[in-house]
Amino acid sequence: MKHVIHADNSEFFRKLMRSFLSEKGLECESFEKGEDAVKAVADGKATFVITGLSLADMGGEEFLKRLMTLPQKTPIVAVTSNDEAVEHKRLEALGVKAIILKSEDWKAALVNILHLN
Repeated sequence: MKHVIHADNSEFFRKLMRSFLSEKGLECESFEKGEDAVKAVADGKATFVITGLSLADMGGEEFLKRLMTLPQKTPIVAVTSNDEAVEHKRLEALGVKAIILKSEDWKAALVNILHLN
């Protein structure tokens, strides 16, 4: 079973994401704090990391840099409302595999990216 770590400062969006991923048959752990999410990813169980760019204790860039220091390279998907191409290039440079806009059909995009068909 795929195990997803989801990090986002919005409790509402974490609940929405956890419910959606559970419906698709994935285990999902949700975190408000980047530090807690980094520890969970470091445990080595995560198949994917899904993250927003604002966390309760750090920004998205710091979170991504911390993930990149881990020995395992877990694929990262960013779900954001920022649609600027410059920001997307910066995220890709930080190791993000895919970027999904919250304003679009993020559920369908996740199904495609995580191969949940």
